[in-house]
Amino acid sequence: MMNTADKHYKFINSNTGYVIFYASLKASLTPDELKAELDKIQCQVASNNGIFKGNVYWEEIKDEQV
Repeated sequence: MMNTADKHYKFINSNTGYVIFYASLKASLTPDELKAELDKIQCQVASNNGIFKGNVYWEEIKDEQV
């Protein structure tokens, strides 16, 4: 069961516009911790998909999008 206090993100390949990964992070993270986690995931997603890190970006999934 998803914790509603978590923040949910989708990672998108900017070349194709396709979502290539989803992640959930604790809402209790500080802004600096959140940015560090998102950057780490961005690097992993790019590496795992064989694309340039700059071609991967994230967006927070708001409740109305779920």
